[in-house]
Amino acid sequence: MIAQSAVRLLLGVLVLCVGCTQVGVQVQSPTDTIQVLVAYHSLSGNTQIMAQNVAVGAQAIPGTRVLLYTVGEVTADLLFGSDALVVGSPVYWSNMSGEVKTFFDRWQFEFGVFPEFKMRNKVGAAFATGGQVSSGKELTMLTILAAMLGNQMIVVSHGGAFGASATTEGDSPGIDEAEKADARALGKRVAEVAWMIKRGQSH
Repeated sequence: MIAQSAVRLLLGVLVLCVGCTQVGVQVQSPTDTIQVLVAYHSLSGNTQIMAQNVAVGAQAIPGTRVLLYTVGEVTADLLFGSDALVVGSPVYWSNMSGEVKTFFDRWQFEFGVFPEFKMRNKVGAAFATGGQVSSGKELTMLTILAAMLGNQMIVVSHGGAFGASATTEGDSPGIDEAEKADARALGKRVAEVAWMIKRGQSH
């Protein structure tokens, strides 16, 4: 009798463990997660700080996996495997940096985004840093968003009319707490909208 009870107990534990494994698999199901890619270029470190805060904001939404890479590190698999993309650039001569422009050029010449429009319906957003208040941050974000719109992405903003931005010189050196908060708010909204789209597609 004791042996039979022990066998029953062991079988019960095994069944319970199998059930736990199944639940774990369900939690990790692709339909229960989204991936947000934050890509940026930064020499001074200011745009990197904004990128890190965008990532923190996106990560605040449950089930969101955030990838943080420089634009030169992004591969086709990372790009096409993400549900949302947030791109950040410093302002160089009132526009995006050459490295960020090269990143977008790689979409076709290296990654082959056309003719299937592989970025279609993915969420996109932009952020920028510039030395002066009127240094071209809005234009920089608009050119980033224009590249996304040309690829039939769904662009969103937060922290400002076109995205999050920071002034890094003069009376406002570096990245202050308000600018970091704007970056986090942008990341959070990107994740929220990406979830809305994913849930809508599943119905």
